[in-house]
Amino acid sequence: MRDFLRSILEQNRTLTINELAVNILSSVIYGLIIYLSYWYTHQGTTYSKKFNVTVLTLTVLTASVMTVIGNNVALSLGMVGALSIVRFRTAIKDTRDTTYIFWAIVVGIACGVGDFLVAGIGTAAVFLVLLALGRVRNENRMLLIVRAHGSKEMEIEGLVFKTYNAKALMRVKNTTPEAVEMIFELDRGTYDAAQKEQGTVIQKLYELGGIEYVNIVAQSDEITG
Repeated sequence: MRDFLRSILEQNRTLTINELAVNILSSVIYGLIIYLSYWYTHQGTTYSKKFNVTVLTLTVLTASVMTVIGNNVALSLGMVGALSIVRFRTAIKDTRDTTYIFWAIVVGIACGVGDFLVAGIGTAAVFLVLLALGRVRNENRMLLIVRAHGSKEMEIEGLVFKTYNAKALMRVKNTTPEAVEMIFELDRGTYDAAQKEQGTVIQKLYELGGIEYVNIVAQSDEITG
């Protein structure tokens, strides 16, 4: 019984040079697809070229290790532990990066054992999902903050509502005996459209007189680390 279990745990299969080359080459190709997906779906400061290159190499390395492991169950368990360390010891600044790490590992495992159908279908499915959802435009909210003399309150409200076709919502109004501060909220599309058609609202507000300051702040629900 002991010999039987040992034979199961330690069984190995020798690969030919051609099989090894196909496994590694396929992992490179699929890794490049993952690379392009990450590059295309990440924008601005969220994109990290170093992380993207790491994901590509992780695919190839995982395939290489799986090729070495083959059918050896004992080595497979060690591989699981090593990959767990890679995942949980890696600092993730964007939650989507976790998807790419697991994607690279799964594809590498599939290529390493020669299951190219699973690697291909899985890669295509994940790529299409990320392509469809990753490029959805994030409509940041814009906050227009105005502080002025109290006598200008009605004029400011009228100008802002007229400029943005009543799509600006007043969220906050702070008043003192001499001054008023108002915060208006509007979506980025409305703000950009008004900028193109009527020019900047800042200049119009200052032309009213009695304006202490005007601030425009972009606000997003995205969490960044």
